[in-house]
Amino acid sequence: MNWKIRSYDALTKDELFEILKLRVEVFVVEQACPYPEIDDTDRAPETQHLFLVKDEQILAYARCYRKSATTASIGRVIVSSTLRRQGVAHDLMHRAIACCDTEITHENLVISAQCYLDKFYTGLGFVKQGEDYLEDGIPHQDMLFVKK
Repeated sequence: MNWKIRSYDALTKDELFEILKLRVEVFVVEQACPYPEIDDTDRAPETQHLFLVKDEQILAYARCYRKSATTASIGRVIVSSTLRRQGVAHDLMHRAIACCDTEITHENLVISAQCYLDKFYTGLGFVKQGEDYLEDGIPHQDMLFVKK
C-alpha cells in the first residue's frame, strides 16, 4: 500500500475515477445522501488529494484545501469499509494535517465533522466550534485544530 498526494492536474484519469468512485460509494450510497459529490474545490489550484492505493484501488482519501485567505480545511475523509477500525483513519488524518501544514499557508485548520466522530477528531487535536447543524440530513459540527 502506498500513500500519494496529488493536485488535481497531477491526478491520472484512473486515480480521479477511483477517488470519485469511493466518495460516491461512501457519501452518496452508504450514507444515503443523494447530492452532487463533485465540486470546484476538487480542482482548485491549492487543493491536494491525499489517498492510499493498493493494487490500483483507492482505499482511503482526504481532500486538503484552502477555505479562505487564512484558513485551510480537510474534507471528504474516507476509509474503505474493508480497512475501517485498523488505524488507517488516524494515519490518514495525521498525513492530511501535515499536508495542510506543508502545502497550504494558513493560520487556522478547520473541518466540518460528523458529530458521531467527535471523540475521534478530538483525539487528533480538534476542538468543537459553535453549535451542531445538519448537512445533508446528517448532524455535523465545525472543529478547529489546536496544535499541541
